[in-house]
Amino acid sequence: MIQPARILVIQTAFIGDVILATALLEQLRVAFPEAGLDFLVRKGNEGLLANHPFLNEVLIWDKKGGKYRSLYRLLRKIRERRYDVVLNLQRFGATGILTALSEARVTGGFRKNPLARFFTYAVEHRLLPGIHEVDRNAELLRPLLGTQPERTRPRLYPSDADREAVVPYQQGPYVCLAPTSVWFTKQYPAEKWVELIQAMSPKFRIYLLGAPTDREACESIRLAAGQERVINLSGKLSLLASAALMEGAAMNYVNDSAPLHLCSAVNAPTTAIFCSTVPQFGFGPLADQSRTVTIAEPLDCQPCTLHGRKACPLGHYWCAYGIRTEQVVARIEGARD
Repeated sequence: MIQPARILVIQTAFIGDVILATALLEQLRVAFPEAGLDFLVRKGNEGLLANHPFLNEVLIWDKKGGKYRSLYRLLRKIRERRYDVVLNLQRFGATGILTALSEARVTGGFRKNPLARFFTYAVEHRLLPGIHEVDRNAELLRPLLGTQPERTRPRLYPSDADREAVVPYQQGPYVCLAPTSVWFTKQYPAEKWVELIQAMSPKFRIYLLGAPTDREACESIRLAAGQERVINLSGKLSLLASAALMEGAAMNYVNDSAPLHLCSAVNAPTTAIFCSTVPQFGFGPLADQSRTVTIAEPLDCQPCTLHGRKACPLGHYWCAYGIRTEQVVARIEGARD
């Protein structure tokens, strides 16, 4: 078995993908405790890895500000670092170029990458029931270790400052709602979130979480709910501060989206609502206290896609509207508070 001195992990997709990839960092640390670990992400996601105790360096690909110029600079930097191992979790050509031309001793990735034939080895990315995305990523370690490590949760490391930032919101029992998603068909409808809020026990304060771009949507939900205990924090907290707040919540209600994986990364109680997608794709919650909610009745049109759509192809969006509020709120009564 190779004993690498320096390893690079590449995941330049979205926030949720980066969070899930941190499970691989935990596994690499156990397997190669003396190796230096670096991580390559797209610009904007580097904040997730702040304070990470296992990382020496976070490399950043500026995909929007001169995509290929930035890619060329990254390739030069990667070659200068003289990595022993480069593991590419992405399945697209640009990162395949970085991997194939990295001059690392060992390169690994998924067979779906168009440059995979130039890697030292490539493995299948299997979308099968029971196989979580963290398991699929971990299969990249099998050729290095001779076996696949046990499933490990992703993990993020909020700083003391992140935790201090949310202390004012942690006076008494509370729940967090992350009501938005990049994809419309992954997003539980606004009026259903309002129904959920109105069905919750009055003992809980309710925080709405999201990015600055989600503030208007969250404010609309807050106003429609008509309750003073609902507080819109979207755009006010960093991702790691949001994770720290979620960690202390009695329950976190999330879509099949990045906040779900934030919960997994800090082992926060999770109720994950799946609309057009299904947990069997392998992106469900991993926290000790977690559950998934989907429409009770079978639908021929669900799932309609792996990643979500901008609109329901059939126009009814019943995979979301058909979920009953009592299905979602039921968990809160047994949650920690």
